[in-house]
Amino acid sequence: MATATLTSKGQVTIPRVVRERLGLKAGDRIDFIFDSDGRIVLKGERIPFEELRGIVRGKRRKPVSQREMDDAIGAAVVARFLRATGSRRKAK
Repeated sequence: MATATLTSKGQVTIPRVVRERLGLKAGDRIDFIFDSDGRIVLKGERIPFEELRGIVRGKRRKPVSQREMDDAIGAAVVARFLRATGSRRKAK
């Protein structure tokens, strides 16, 4: 029987024997299924290759400059702050 401990942050390291039995690798998703008798079943879920398409920069895309990255990050930070504080002001 494999045993794991829950951390104060709610995290659990899945024992190697369980990961191997489920065929889990880093980045895989795990479904927690509740049975009618109160048991929880773990089911490993692999991400289909098709879902990964396009996450890597293609040859046709123009690289983004440092200035464009900084501007985009700044705008996102302001927008997130305004959402978090409930402000009705719009980000520039």
